[in-house]
Formats: sequence, structure tokens, C-alpha cells
Amino acid sequence: MPVVRDLRVLLRLRNFRRLLAVRLLSQCADGVYQVALAAHVVFSPEKQTSAAAIASAMAVLLLPYSLIGPFAGVLLDRWPRRQVFLYGNLLRAALACCTALLILGTAPDWLFYTSALCVTAVNRFVLAGLSAALPRVVDRDRLVMANSLSPTAGTLAATAGGGLAFALRLVAADSDAAVVLLGAGLYLASALASLRLATQLLGPDRNGSPLRLRDALATTAHGLVDGLHHLAKRTDAAKALAAMTVIRFCYGALTVMVLMLCRYAWSDSESGGLALLVLAVGASGAGFFAAAVLTPWAVGRLGRFRWIATCAAAAAVLEPALGLWFTPQPMLVAAFVLGAVTQGAKIATDTVVQTAVDDSFRGRVFSLYDVLFNVSFVGAAAVAAVALPPDGKSATVVIGLALLYGIVAVTMFRWSRVSEVL
Repeated sequence: MPVVRDLRVLLRLRNFRRLLAVRLLSQCADGVYQVALAAHVVFSPEKQTSAAAIASAMAVLLLPYSLIGPFAGVLLDRWPRRQVFLYGNLLRAALACCTALLILGTAPDWLFYTSALCVTAVNRFVLAGLSAALPRVVDRDRLVMANSLSPTAGTLAATAGGGLAFALRLVAADSDAAVVLLGAGLYLASALASLRLATQLLGPDRNGSPLRLRDALATTAHGLVDGLHHLAKRTDAAKALAAMTVIRFCYGALTVMVLMLCRYAWSDSESGGLALLVLAVGASGAGFFAAAVLTPWAVGRLGRFRWIATCAAAAAVLEPALGLWFTPQPMLVAAFVLGAVTQGAKIATDTVVQTAVDDSFRGRVFSLYDVLFNVSFVGAAAVAAVALPPDGKSATVVIGLALLYGIVAVTMFRWSRVSEVL
């Protein structure tokens, strides 16, 4: 099979394997840490969590990066990306240890959220840097395949991390602090793995004198404007990002719905609800893997824009067909389908951005991409908080999201007729 052959070629690339190892360990740690947060915030027996509370938690953890995202991009285009992976993961390991201490000490919620906020802040740099560095270790002809394997493998690693966290939580008598410490160990392992990459290998290119740290704040606004202007000239990248933002919004709203269904509608116990959530995340992760296998073949035959449109069209049809039952089995199938179509669209979008944007702007554009992800996800959570009943069952939300998927599909099919990136 061509996919298997290309995959073997990619894995023969030493530096690609090393960068992939950094991603896998880092995102596995993310999965562990996120399950610990979900267990502590949503599934603790003493908490009566509502959709509004979930939305508030997402806003606290994600919205601030709408402000720091551009700073991350400017710095990523000037700092050695290898060093970002090294020091970023070391810092996250230390901060995760602080989170564990706060859980053990029954700290107030604001202090706990501040600690979690710091961990996810560093995550903005690491994830954007991983995407920006990928073209430095893979040739252009295999970039689609690399975008299929690398982010999807990272998502699967995060899913596996969630499974490890759930298992440890059962063994360690529901100790969320122990789970957080496991995440800290994985962040440390990712930092050590980055040492196998040469400092200057991952870029960025030097198009002038290096930016001094004290000048970073003063030049960030200009860097953001330059990045936006560059993106405006790359209309294919801008269109793909717009479509992906709407798809991410839909995925975020459905995530909150599944959280509420797991918490209140599908189980009488917190541990049972968390187990169902882990199954849903696992089903979605399996869909991500399916997208990694299918997308290179589909893009080769349909083109990137038409593949994004096809993914959105599939979601528009299958999401209400499976979701309106509001029972675990169809919803788990829906989690698989939506994982596949969301990741399939993201792989195509990543490739459009990487090939359409100059390397010296890539960090800034991917940071803006990350900001769009955060804002759309939090916006979806806010809408879900207003629209969802306490048990999470809302036919109106399911049908409304299907209509959004349909709009994206029609729009992308129209754009593909004149703007498909070859």
C-alpha cells in the first residue's frame, strides 16, 4: 500500500523520528494532565458541575492565549525551536508538580486554575513549534503524509495518556495528584528526548540579527501585523483556516455535550461517568488514526479543499443521524466519525498553511492558528452552556451543528473550484 510505503520512508528519517518522539511524549503527558484536570473539576463527587462551569473552566484555561498566542509566534520565529521543546517541557514538568501539591493541599479554585493556566500556556509554544518545525525534517513531497502521521500520532499518544491516567486513578485510590505527577514525568522525558536534535536543525531561518528578549514585547505588535498581512496574501491558507475554525467550533460544542452526558445522563457514579468519557475519547482517537491513514490517499484524488469539504459533509449527515439518539453506543460511533472528519480536515489545513506560508512567518501563522482553535473551542463551550439542559440532551444543538457542518461543506466545495492548492 502507498500509505504503508510512505510511512516506512518517513520513519527511516532519523530527525523525523526524533521530532516525533518529542511530540509523542509531550502529548501523552498532555493527555494525562487533561484527564487529571477533568477528574478534579468535572467528576469530583463533591462538585455539581454544570455546562456553565465547564465553559468557565475552558475559558480560564484557554482564552488568555488569545492574547499571548501572537507573542508565541514572534518568539518562535526567533528562538531555536529545539530549545523551546527542551526548556518548555522542563518548565511544564515543574509546574505540574506544583499542581499536584495544590491538589493535595486542597487549595482554592483560583490558585489551582492559575497553576493549570501556566502549564497550558507553555503548551502553546510547544505545539505551535512542533508544527512549524515539521517541514525542516521532511521533504515537501511527503509533507501531507507527515502531517497525517505526526499530529495524529500525537493525538493518539494523548488518548493513550488519558487511558494511563484513568488506570492510575483507579489504582491510586482516585488520587488526582498522582496522575498529575505521572504527567510531570512524561514532560521531563519529552525534554530529554529533544536533546537528540541539533539546536539549529529545526530553525527558524535567520533573516537578520536575532531578536533580544528585552525587545520582544516592543516588536510583537509589528510581528502580528506582518503575520496577518502575510496570511492575507495567502488566500488559500486563510480560507482553510476559516473552515477549520468552524469545524473546531462544532467539535467543541459536542465535547461539552458528551461531558454532560457522561456526568449525568449515562452513569449514576462519578467513576462510571469518567470511564465512559475515556471510552469516548478513545473512540475519537481511533477516528484520528483512521484519518491519518485515509487522508493522504483522499487528498491525492480530491485535493485539499475538496477533502475538507468532504469531511464537513460527512459530519453534517452522520452527526445528527448518530447523535439524536443520546445513548452511549451511537454516540461512541459518532465520536469515532467526528474524530476522523475533524482530523482529516486538520491534516489538509496544516498542509495548506505549511506550503503556502513562508518559513520565516510560519511560527506566527501557526500561533494564530492555535489562537483560532482556542477561541472557537471556548466560544462553542459558551454556546453549549446556554443551550444545553443539565443532562446534556438537546436536539436543537445537534441539528444546529449539523447545519454549520453543511455550510462549511458547501463553501469549501465552491472555493475548491478556483482555489485548490496543488
